[in-house]
Amino acid sequence: MRLLLALLLFALASAASASPIRIKDLVEFDGVRGNDLVGYGLVVGLNGTGDGIRNAPFTEEIMSNILERLGVNVTGESFRPKNVAAVLVTATLPPFARAGGQIDVTVSAIGDAKSLLGGTLVMTPLNAADGEIYAVAQGTIIAGGVAAEGQAASVIQGVPTAGSIPAGARVEREIAFDFGGLNAVRLALRSPDFTTAGRIEAVINAEFGRRVAVMIDAGTVALDIGATRMGSPAHALGRVENLLVEPERRARVVVDQRSGTIVMGADVRIGRVAVSQGNLTLRIEEAPVVVQPNPFAQGETVVVPRSAAAIQEESGIGMAEIREASSLSEVVAGLNALGVSPRDMIDILKSINTAGALHAEFVVQ
Repeated sequence: MRLLLALLLFALASAASASPIRIKDLVEFDGVRGNDLVGYGLVVGLNGTGDGIRNAPFTEEIMSNILERLGVNVTGESFRPKNVAAVLVTATLPPFARAGGQIDVTVSAIGDAKSLLGGTLVMTPLNAADGEIYAVAQGTIIAGGVAAEGQAASVIQGVPTAGSIPAGARVEREIAFDFGGLNAVRLALRSPDFTTAGRIEAVINAEFGRRVAVMIDAGTVALDIGATRMGSPAHALGRVENLLVEPERRARVVVDQRSGTIVMGADVRIGRVAVSQGNLTLRIEEAPVVVQPNPFAQGETVVVPRSAAAIQEESGIGMAEIREASSLSEVVAGLNALGVSPRDMIDILKSINTAGALHAEFVVQ
């Protein structure tokens, strides 16, 4: 386990000291974003794994509406099919999507359907937050799992009640956004940092040879499109997005108590500190004794409980000293010298952080 921890920390340190990153991988451009779409539809063609109409009356309602739109009069009829299911369809309309383009959709059952495997989604309008229809989805579902059921046992692998349709929706309406008319574009950093924002500003200004970018705060750099003397905002961003910048990262230690995972950044430092760690083991043994009466004597056989309890304290490591570390490799070597498991290491890191010797942000998940 200690070797695994060391390898994980070494891999993270190598990634942190990698080559500079493109600006397009560090920021989001103002106005260049996707839009969420959602729709309510019907899946048909299931092999008896659809909704039970008694438990999902909304399935019968949407099926009646679809049939009536197709000219089939079903007023007063009672439906009991098992090969249909009501679903929610979700998708993301990418930036600058044009009418006629195709996007992927995700289909999820909302009733008591057991599986959507092999089903076909009937034409489903997809609405945005403004209530307008921007795409229409239809097609064969690729389910994400499989289910099998017998008379006395059943097995399910994956999630058969959810699936996807690659290129399953066609864009019918475009987002009204005049990107070409922008006079300035803001670059929003995914991880706000004053040093990184300043480096982005310096790299952009050096590329154009004049002041075209201004750092507004730790998370925003404003780009003056007019000052770039480019033909359009698209030309300016196309020149800016591939510039290389070395980002600055905060020193951070992240621990996951459920899995016992510990991840450290390359800039983590630790002060000189002494640590003592040990465990208590509580052991209880039950050895009941059966007591029987003498022959020809009146009485009953009884069970007399016998318990033995003991508490054992492990010797542990005594008082161990972790010397001041100025690099990640020294931090790893100092912590590994304690000779404890990753789960015990989490408790030790908490204590070191409380003592003020861990010079990093400590995040517990």
